[in-house]
Amino acid sequence: MLPFSRFVLGHRSIPSLRHRRRQRRLLSISSSPNVPLSHPTYMIWASNTSLGKTLVSTGLASSFLLSRSSYAEHRKLLYLKPVQTGFPADSDSHFVFSRLCSLASLRSSGGPSLSFSASNSVIKSSLPAAIALSGRNSLPGERIPAFCEESKFLRTAGTGSAELVCETLYAWKEAVSPHLAAERENCAVPDSLLVEMLEKHLTASLEGVFQKESKQDFCIVETAGGVASPGPSGTLQCDLYRPFRLPGVLVGDGRLGGISGTISAYESLKLRGYDIVAVVFEDHGLANEVPLLSYFRNRVPIFVLPSIPLDMSNDLVDWFNDSEVVFNSLREIMVSTFSERIQRLNDMPKKAGDILWWPFTQHKLVPEASITVIDSRCGENFAVYKVIANDIRKDCSCHGSELDNQSSLGELYLNIRKEQQPDRKGGSITQQFDACASWWTQGPDAALQIELARELGYAAGRFGHVMFPENVYEPVLECAELLLEGVGKGWAARSYFSDNGSTAIEIALKMAFRKFCNENDVLPVRSNTGGRCFDLKVLALNGSYHGDTLGAMEAQAPSSYTAFIQQPWYSGRGFFLDPPTVSICNNMWIVSLPAGMHSGDLYNVVTIIQGAGGMLLIDPLFQRVLVNECRGKKIPIIFDEVFTGFWRLGVETAAELLGCVPDIACFAKLMTGGVIPLAATLATEAVFDLFTGDSKLNALLHGHSYSAHAMGCTAATKAIKWFKDPKSNANILSEGGLLKELWDPELVARISSHHSVQRVVALGTVFVVELRAEGNNAGYASTYTRGLIMKLREDGVYMRPLGNVIYLMCTPLTLPSTCRGLLVKLLRRLQQFGEPSS
Repeated sequence: MLPFSRFVLGHRSIPSLRHRRRQRRLLSISSSPNVPLSHPTYMIWASNTSLGKTLVSTGLASSFLLSRSSYAEHRKLLYLKPVQTGFPADSDSHFVFSRLCSLASLRSSGGPSLSFSASNSVIKSSLPAAIALSGRNSLPGERIPAFCEESKFLRTAGTGSAELVCETLYAWKEAVSPHLAAERENCAVPDSLLVEMLEKHLTASLEGVFQKESKQDFCIVETAGGVASPGPSGTLQCDLYRPFRLPGVLVGDGRLGGISGTISAYESLKLRGYDIVAVVFEDHGLANEVPLLSYFRNRVPIFVLPSIPLDMSNDLVDWFNDSEVVFNSLREIMVSTFSERIQRLNDMPKKAGDILWWPFTQHKLVPEASITVIDSRCGENFAVYKVIANDIRKDCSCHGSELDNQSSLGELYLNIRKEQQPDRKGGSITQQFDACASWWTQGPDAALQIELARELGYAAGRFGHVMFPENVYEPVLECAELLLEGVGKGWAARSYFSDNGSTAIEIALKMAFRKFCNENDVLPVRSNTGGRCFDLKVLALNGSYHGDTLGAMEAQAPSSYTAFIQQPWYSGRGFFLDPPTVSICNNMWIVSLPAGMHSGDLYNVVTIIQGAGGMLLIDPLFQRVLVNECRGKKIPIIFDEVFTGFWRLGVETAAELLGCVPDIACFAKLMTGGVIPLAATLATEAVFDLFTGDSKLNALLHGHSYSAHAMGCTAATKAIKWFKDPKSNANILSEGGLLKELWDPELVARISSHHSVQRVVALGTVFVVELRAEGNNAGYASTYTRGLIMKLREDGVYMRPLGNVIYLMCTPLTLPSTCRGLLVKLLRRLQQFGEPSS
């Protein structure tokens, strides 16, 4: 007997719709479930309500558990119904349970022997549903059982067994959409709670798998209503279940008008990254499969079920028998698709090591076992494929003392993988927070990711790609206006589009050279036309990095990236200054001055940050003085904001932190939300005027085939608006146009005071830790942090170091609570990293 409170959902007041929408978005960000892949798990969708999802679930359960081929095996099927309304009068899990019991009883009579057991239970329900189930009101403190029913058919002569487990996770009494039932019965369920409950029951199904070698499992998760029907909080189900990204079967509509509805449902799922392995629908005599086959072009198989009889007096036993061939074929496709997926996932690390060439990576230092297999992304999280630890341990036990002869479990794992059969079962999909923001590009949470996918699809469908010179189209015009009114406000007049940050720098250099030459009456050193001749150079900072194209590399100081072995043409055409830097050490802000610079009033600092140069914060006062000095000497000013722009440092543009503006500035990465490459070089009208004239030869002769491509401009427009709007970004402080503090000050202080930490930087979405290191353990080529990084990945935090510098990077939308969780994990691992030297 369970306490009444454990079966009945907690009752609470329903917040306003607007508040629920924001709460729904925030909760969805933190939903990061793990998905078992030891057996097939599929989600059953439908293009509308009342199309037969539960009939399909029942037919698949019958095919898996009761087919003749299974009578010599041990099989288990888990049927999950996360959300049920109309309970207890309408219960899909009870339907599956009762029909399977009837079919098992009939098919076992006079045939091969089979041991069959089945159970059905409801985990949580609203109070009205619980009262309707019990038939009476409860007394205060009364203990009543959670609803459960069981049935068994035992055939002792048989060698096989079949087990059916049906579970409804949440149930409401009123037969309406879940969001209405939850509101009317005063019984809300947040997205995060539902996702957590579903994950719990999916992973619980793994219990006992490794102890029974011949056991086969199958799991079906059946949705409620249509693909885009709301869940209990109002979130569309296609969004609610997206963190799981379970492969699915779509139950289409064979009725008049069903072709359109089926295609729309399929496209809604594909837009969100779901894999649909088959479409199935009831035959209504309209041959809907013909146009659907033409639409799908053999990408997805289509199955047509016999018409469902109006008379259901015999529990549809005859109909299920008539449909057996269809369900067997459907089940075979689902099982084979699962096996093929596992095979691909298992093969990917080996194939990647054989044919890919990763940037900034020494392949000899990347063992196959350490390669991260990314199955998908949802918001800020990677969905990463991992072999289940139990699976490896079981194999290790079979290898006996071999483990003693291996330097690590990873090496033994590599040997085991070589012995695995092609049909070997898989592991699980686990979640890792993308703490390097995929090379500093990422900005979307799960909600914005879907918005951007929709916008990209629209732009691709409307424009594809169109050339830019002398043309205009809505996405590029709106994007340019947003840039000039936002990051370029008050100084920029023109936007020049390119495809990435490095090329944006190349363009900026060309603009700056023209401006300098014009204002200083300077001609290139090779000119024979008179005038003063100079070898043009840039004034830049040591540690700077502006990209990997040849011109951009010339504008940065000597470094690992510009060494002869990397770029023999590099000459470093500039004067490179050692700037003062700012960091936190032992919970105090410290200004570090380069040799030869005397101390001054350098306090209360915020600044532009160097990324690839080691995540260094450069004193803003130094930069402001440098800008003013250059401007007084008619030296053009370029701000490289490829990394820092669009709220990366807590403001829309780092110029706000410096208190000065440039002549030219470069933006990329976060500009599109990080989903597609696009860059922009902004310039003043005075710079633009220098390229106007009667001859085309005076124009800026630089461009790219995909300049200002419509998809990139569309994504940028959506992302820029989303980041700066307090209605969509809860981190925006509307009164100041700033991001709220994301990194917990107490944890920042503790980490900065740790004995292994040299310095810390916490600014905007960036948190940097430089570990104390000497000799080969320091610098970009160091592998000193490798062990720490791998431990953090085990904790669900994906990081990539810069030598002995590690960093966490979130999005402008990340909740402070999420950032706090990242710092907690980092601090815990730092405490295990090493004891202070004696």
